[in-house]
Order: sequence, then structure tokens, then C-alpha cells
Amino acid sequence: MSEGGLTPEQVERVVAIAMDLAREGDTGQLLEFLDHGLPVNVTDPQGNTLLMLAAYHGHAATVRALLDRGADPDLRNARDQSPIAGALFKGEDEVVAVLREAGADLDAGTPSARAAAVMFGREHLLAD
Repeated sequence: MSEGGLTPEQVERVVAIAMDLAREGDTGQLLEFLDHGLPVNVTDPQGNTLLMLAAYHGHAATVRALLDRGADPDLRNARDQSPIAGALFKGEDEVVAVLREAGADLDAGTPSARAAAVMFGREHLLAD
């Protein structure tokens, strides 16, 4: 993000607001932040991306919009969790489908999406 004279505290606050928008699935406002220079793959202190939070909270339209803006579907958080594994864990079938369409790596992270699918009886979501 072009800091444009923002203090580190202000930058931290902007990122926190954007993360909340991703959690809430507020695609319109979130895209405005991106339009004003927020990097699409920005992370919070736990290493979560906007995509990770939108995926985990079941917001398929927000996930799709972030992917359209260049979000990396395979960036993992500090706990080595991938967005698709998080969506599988939460039972967010539509999000899983969107991430698969985007080419998300089913073997990345701990547990991997494949392992998460087996753990939660959701293997059918990863079948070709």
C-alpha cells in the first residue's frame, strides 16, 4: 500500500478494517480499499490474507472478486493453513468450488485440502 504519509498505526488500522470487510463479505467496500492501493495479498499479524478470511467465512462472491484482482489462492497463514483447507473445514462448498476453479493447490498447507477433505468426509468436493 502506498503509505502516503500514513503512520504505522494508521496502516495497521486500514489493514484491520479491510480484514473485517473480508470476514463480513463486504465485497464492494473491500474492493474500494484495493482500488486505493491496499495490496490484494496483504496479511494480518497471524498471516491471514483477505482471501483466507473471506474463504473461511463462506463468502464465495468476495473470494471470486479477490481472485479476479490477483489474490494468490495458495498463500498460507502463519499456521500453514491454506484458504481451500479452511473452506473445507468450515463446510463452505461454494467457496471450495471457486478456489478449485482458480487452481488452488490441494496439497499445500497443514493439513492439506486433501487431508482436510478426508478428515471431514468431504472428499466428493475434490473429485475431478
